[in-house]
Amino acid sequence: MKFPKDPKARASFSQGIIYAVSVDDFIFYCQVAVNQSLGFFKVRSNELLDINDVLSYPIMSRFGISRHSLGRALKEGHWKKLGKGKLNEDLSQSVPSVQWPVGELKVSVWLDGVVIKETSAFDPQIQSYEIIMAYDAISHVPERLSVDYADDPEQFESGGTVWRQRKLKEYLATKFPTAPYHKLPDEWVHTQREI
Repeated sequence: MKFPKDPKARASFSQGIIYAVSVDDFIFYCQVAVNQSLGFFKVRSNELLDINDVLSYPIMSRFGISRHSLGRALKEGHWKKLGKGKLNEDLSQSVPSVQWPVGELKVSVWLDGVVIKETSAFDPQIQSYEIIMAYDAISHVPERLSVDYADDPEQFESGGTVWRQRKLKEYLATKFPTAPYHKLPDEWVHTQREI
């Protein structure tokens, strides 16, 4: 399912704007948060829902997307701007996110563009924090939403939290045991639980 193409569509990252996202036969919904990340609601439908109905659902996930990709998605009919609604309370404050450099076990926790903590990737307090990534509105977001909606702990290849990234690294190390770049360091702490 796609929305009608709209060559004049323009993306807005104004707080409170609500978008519909076409994913296969479903429509997902999101709202622009206070820090211009997008909060995706735990709802999907076959037909467009009213904004007030959308706002009655809890937030499923929250992450940033590539700004230019949103405009392209609107023009090509993958996304549709629905209007502006009262900002969901969970989106009214910034939330921490994590930058995890390749090959490192030390990560930086960011809030509002500032590093607030440097810690280990295994720090229990940060496992539910989102890994910093700019998702493409067309190429990445649909898969991520399907995974988040299913809430399957074994689906960890579509990005997300620190915990998911750890699971992915463990999976790749098992799948490619002879690849030196997938070898886990000796000090690796394996995931033993779900969050």
